[in-house]
Amino acid sequence: MKKFIEWLKSPKSDIFLFLTAIILLNLVCSKAFFRLDLTAPKSYSLSQSSRQIVKNLEQPLSIKVFFTKNLPAPYNTIDQYIRDLLVEYKGASNSNFSAEFFDMDKEENQKIARNYGISQVQIQELKNNEVGFKQVWMALTVSYADRTEIIDGLSSADGLEYTLTTTMSRLISTTSALAGLQGKAKLTLYLTKKLEQFNINGLKNLEKNVSAAYKSVNAKNMDRIEFETIDPSEQEIPELVEKYGIQSLNWQDADGEKTGVIGLVLEYGQEFRLLNVKMARSFFGNIISGTDSIEDELSENLKSLVSKPNIIGYVTGHRELDYKNAQSQVNAAVFNSIISDRYEFKDLNLKDDEIPSGIKSVVINGAKEKFEEIELYKLDQFLLRGGNLIIFDDQFEEVYPQGQNAYYQLPQYKPVDNGLETILSKYGISVGKDYVMDENCYVNQDQRSGSTPLYFAPVLQKSNLAKNSPITKNLGYVIMLQNSSVNAEDAQKNADAKVTVLASSSKNSWIVKDNVTAIPQMIRKPADKSAMQSQNLAVLVEGKFKSAFEKNPAEEQNGEFNFTDHYAKSVQNGKIFVTGSSKITTGQVMDESGRQPVAMFVRNVIDYMNGEIDLCSMRTKGLSLNTLKVKKGISADIAKYFNEFGLVILVALCGLAVLAKITAKKKAIREKYNPDDSREIKTEETK
Repeated sequence: MKKFIEWLKSPKSDIFLFLTAIILLNLVCSKAFFRLDLTAPKSYSLSQSSRQIVKNLEQPLSIKVFFTKNLPAPYNTIDQYIRDLLVEYKGASNSNFSAEFFDMDKEENQKIARNYGISQVQIQELKNNEVGFKQVWMALTVSYADRTEIIDGLSSADGLEYTLTTTMSRLISTTSALAGLQGKAKLTLYLTKKLEQFNINGLKNLEKNVSAAYKSVNAKNMDRIEFETIDPSEQEIPELVEKYGIQSLNWQDADGEKTGVIGLVLEYGQEFRLLNVKMARSFFGNIISGTDSIEDELSENLKSLVSKPNIIGYVTGHRELDYKNAQSQVNAAVFNSIISDRYEFKDLNLKDDEIPSGIKSVVINGAKEKFEEIELYKLDQFLLRGGNLIIFDDQFEEVYPQGQNAYYQLPQYKPVDNGLETILSKYGISVGKDYVMDENCYVNQDQRSGSTPLYFAPVLQKSNLAKNSPITKNLGYVIMLQNSSVNAEDAQKNADAKVTVLASSSKNSWIVKDNVTAIPQMIRKPADKSAMQSQNLAVLVEGKFKSAFEKNPAEEQNGEFNFTDHYAKSVQNGKIFVTGSSKITTGQVMDESGRQPVAMFVRNVIDYMNGEIDLCSMRTKGLSLNTLKVKKGISADIAKYFNEFGLVILVALCGLAVLAKITAKKKAIREKYNPDDSREIKTEETK
């Protein structure tokens, strides 16, 4: 032992100790490792939503990867990216997550892929200076419980985490709307028992009907709901009305004025939903409305409360853009297509219908006709209940000539008066009766006319987008179209609201108020450069608001009760997104794949307004959106040639500089310590 210890202390053992340390370090690193992601959008790190989904898996979820090895560029990095990404998922998951890679050179694995419905895809391959085509496997499957979804055609790594996470979420939600729910949701019927002395149709059976609906829904949802009925005291009623917005009722008896409430509230955590159960007037007297649909409404609100919302209200009846008609590029069918993987539009006719309590967001897209007062009131009250308004507000309508000579006539741009300014102005937002023109715009290239700048199609660079908003912070640029200016200065005066300017034009932009047109040949830049300044094109206001109405315009105070459903101010935080154009939701600037920056911008707006904040940054993690700020002129040429040749020359010059420095250092050392070294070939001897 003594000799062994001496040997360890001696230099002879150094190589042995070094190898032992390397082996031990590798063993440790194989079990515990970390990765450092230095990219600005964190392209190689999992988002919190992805981590949360795989961490709370209640049933086994498996991913099977069918990918051909040794693919040519640019596909050769995708396989490794998938492996790295799945390692991240595995590291964040519980024991229910698994991933398997299949060797596609084996016939049995190809058979497995075909059984899943996967087919090979064709890619280009450069081999022996010839371009050819190759059939390859580029797909994966995601399985949860007894359901499986296929993700095929993985020709790019951009947005892969978003695709995987949303697929997992959709599978889990389909299997169980309550996947990952911690604790129980609470259903509370607030009902003043003294109201039973009045002849209110449906009141006596209200608790029984609610209890029956609760039992039915609870049995289908893993017993995750608690139910109770509360008869609040008159002292508690104002606080309940303030907190939940439930209906209050006032009446007179021998002891003076009395107050009661009727309301059905579903709560989970800090969120709640007020179900549509309340007293209403009918031809036959006072009745309790909403009792026929308690079970369906409770089920939908439970899904909306504990899972991600998937229904978005789409206002109709004012010649809004049609999202169902895919025959024309001027409709919003592309808008509907790019959100359909996670959301579904539901038509809302505000003249006849109430906004369902399970809907979190409402879209108003290009309304051309005026809203009635009661419609605006419904939107106002929806916002104050914690709803979100997404408004694409056109201020002008393109009217094309009709008849035999229509082909030779230019379209007219007529002002639109839809009445939305009635409520928007109360929230501190106004949309200008103008078009914003910008020198930094899309340039149309045509063989006949050459380059034509489309001033009404501003190209917004990164500096024109909100740096800190999840909606825009990873976008490199966005092309807008026929936008009016948006002013939110008054909204900034609201201490309970936060204003974010999401998009603005460049400093070289101006507004046109008279003779508005989107015909390039008729647009002239202002002679006075001082008229040019940046204009807001899209704003987001979130927080609490005051009602735009003093009372419900349809309210009638008669009979034995005086009651109101009117909210004078917000009971929950709401959000308003406003942009001065519906054109950005059409096929004129959007592609069906959703890869265009403006499509990502619109998708991010929808996600953000529905609480899916992580999906905004997850979708735009790809680095391909970083673009040049200049696109023409000498600056663009300099950038182009520098990237093609300048970097190579710069690296070569750096290498030569380092070589020269090393050579000079060697020469200085030799001259100092051994100037007569015969191995040194001196310049004088060469001469």
